[in-house]
Amino acid sequence: QVQLVESGGGLVQAGGSLRLSCAASSGSIFSMLYINAMGWYRQAPGKQRELVAGIIRGGSTNYAESVKGRFTISRDNAKNTLYLQMNTLKPEDTAVYYCAAAKGTLDNIAYWGQGTQVTVWG
Repeated sequence: QVQLVESGGGLVQAGGSLRLSCAASSGSIFSMLYINAMGWYRQAPGKQRELVAGIIRGGSTNYAESVKGRFTISRDNAKNTLYLQMNTLKPEDTAVYYCAAAKGTLDNIAYWGQGTQVTVWG
């Protein structure tokens, strides 16, 4: 069983930055053989949850078009932590952000975090 705990959300002015963290409660994020992919999703009020950024075991990353060039996903296996650096934030980035882990691809999520609120004003 993998437990994911997000932190780092908050209220920020447009143009500002935040860094989200996702800590795995047991083992290293990618030392667990059955976890192949990790990602950050977000869900705004009245909208469907969407993939923001993903990273696989080999290190390849992918991003939603709306965040390319502004957000960066990374991992620190030694600290059992996944990150999402968010720069040049816009009001439309306002959402609850969720960390997720998959045994295969991010089309089939095995574990979700509880979410952290990001609110961008201005």
